[in-house]
Amino acid sequence: MGGFAKWIGGGLGWVFGGPIGGLLGFLMGAFVDETTPGQKQISSETTPGAFGVSLLVLVAAVMKADKKVLKSELEYVKKFFIQQFGAESTREAMILLRDILKQDIPLKDVCRQIAKNMDYHSRIHLIHFLFGIAGADEKFEINEVEIIHRIAGYLNISERDYNSLKNMFIPETDSAYKILELSPDASDEEIKKAYRKMAFKYHPDRVAHLGEDFRKAADEKFKKVNEAYEKIKKERNIN
Repeated sequence: MGGFAKWIGGGLGWVFGGPIGGLLGFLMGAFVDETTPGQKQISSETTPGAFGVSLLVLVAAVMKADKKVLKSELEYVKKFFIQQFGAESTREAMILLRDILKQDIPLKDVCRQIAKNMDYHSRIHLIHFLFGIAGADEKFEINEVEIIHRIAGYLNISERDYNSLKNMFIPETDSAYKILELSPDASDEEIKKAYRKMAFKYHPDRVAHLGEDFRKAADEKFKKVNEAYEKIKKERNIN
């Protein structure tokens, strides 16, 4: 097994039960038996394995949003995973993803299971990944954005956080302010406070427990926050 098996080896915890476990069935068991024989970890902690499998299930839901899965979409996802996690991890991830895509996904139930067991910062990270994958072909289909919005709601992600993440990928009017969860009439002091708050919220260390692969990917959120702040500072001539 390759890099994705390393995530599995990091523990699947709570995904063994509920709709996610049922969705993956014997395929999950095959991966675990081969990677961590006799060590099926049952934990309430959000582990790399639990996060990785949750990500794949939600990716499948986004890909199926238009009732069809194109070969080109699989290639876009594959490219995204290679960029984020490397070729070895991607090979294993695609095996699981192709199996998940063949099944009906009880999206609301899956999201409820994730929301119940996964910490908030990791859930934010899931939404960030979903936008990245949806835009891997350099365009965002309306149905893809709509299902990501639904997923965010099911995951109990606040509307402000959702809009912040969305504007990192799909710029709107005053996008830099929306990334910082502000309105354009905010004072300079409010902008500075918002930046400190968002920099703390999106700092890669907040998801360090997911392992180095996912922590590195989290750098993108942190970078977007800094870019938004620098843009506003330049516009306002803030020192």
